[in-house]
Amino acid sequence: MKKILFYRFLITILLASVFGCTTPYNYQANGFEDVIVIEATITNEYKFQEIKLSRTYSLEQSTPKFETEAVVYVTDDANNRYEFEEGDKTYISTTQFQASSDRQYQLHILTKNGKSYLSRAEKLTTQTPIESVEAKPVTRNGVLGVEITANSTDPTNTSKYYRYEYEETSKIIAPKWYSMQAVVNLFPPGSDPKGEVVFKERTKETRVCFSSHKSNTILLTSTNDLSADKVINFPLRFISSSDTYIRNRYSILVKQYVQSLASFTYYDTLKSISSSGSILSQTQPGFFSGNIKSVDNPGEKVIGFFDVSFYSEKRLFFNFTEIFPKERIPEYQYFCPDESQITKDLAPEYYFNYCFADNLSCKGNEIIDLILTNSKVYYPNKTPDYLLYSVPCGDCTIFSSNIKPSFWID
Repeated sequence: MKKILFYRFLITILLASVFGCTTPYNYQANGFEDVIVIEATITNEYKFQEIKLSRTYSLEQSTPKFETEAVVYVTDDANNRYEFEEGDKTYISTTQFQASSDRQYQLHILTKNGKSYLSRAEKLTTQTPIESVEAKPVTRNGVLGVEITANSTDPTNTSKYYRYEYEETSKIIAPKWYSMQAVVNLFPPGSDPKGEVVFKERTKETRVCFSSHKSNTILLTSTNDLSADKVINFPLRFISSSDTYIRNRYSILVKQYVQSLASFTYYDTLKSISSSGSILSQTQPGFFSGNIKSVDNPGEKVIGFFDVSFYSEKRLFFNFTEIFPKERIPEYQYFCPDESQITKDLAPEYYFNYCFADNLSCKGNEIIDLILTNSKVYYPNKTPDYLLYSVPCGDCTIFSSNIKPSFWID
């Protein structure tokens, strides 16, 4: 209930900021407002454009409800119409198209319950592309790390407002990978021992994996306070030198959106509220009114913004040693000590005697159980004992993907 009340309070503040209203919204403690949420950005990219429609959701619900069976289309001032069809949690244009600088665009939505919504006419923003993405070592608050900056130049000072997103990918190499996989051949029920461990060549990639993440914060900058040639060097990302994510090779795709003042104000307000500890999910930008209104009921609350932005992107790769040639390489995502750090006397939980005699030193059946349940992975060593690590140490697919991204360059 506290979250619902807080949500209503945020709506009040944001509606006041957008419309300049000074009359407080007299909310009630009970009930929940079902409001449409619209996330719509079209760009100069020639592609299948996407628009997301959902509903606000209550404390008892964990995710927003996707708005199904809506009629969605975009028109321009040359009477072109771009239809969208329902996909998996999003509406996708039926044909590829791109926003043009000499046209104005409007978003149209008709929901399955007969409600119509229309955006203001919006134009494509100034064409200021991202020029480069750079990574350099810096120290912030006493922490050494790599700072990633997005760089652009706007000599005409007509862009002014920028929003950024990024997708980052890390190459993961399992430190205790072995080309032979320990597997169990079970004997008939009642046998003692109940099976045996044999070794087979691995048939799938388990040593090298890739993990990807998308940005989940609102990243904005403005050149209003800049002078001269309006050079933008925006610090997009800081990663500590001890972060496991950059242990091997790292890539980041930086996406830059040139925004209008209205769009920038919308996202800037949302960012301010989100960073103040609100409950708003960053994956749902737009929990307050923007440039989209109800056609039939001007007083209806509509959450969202129809953005027409000039888009550009750049990708950067680097190895840890290229940025920090003298620093210690970060630890693996899981604790996987080297054999030199552990011995059977000091770390018996790693060493298992593969035998089946009736004494405490024989761990044959325990080994079989650990391998059958995928609890441990075998790694060769110089002793007769089996050296067993937690599975992620020798098989990165436990927590990541072994599919190499199409864009990846080693």
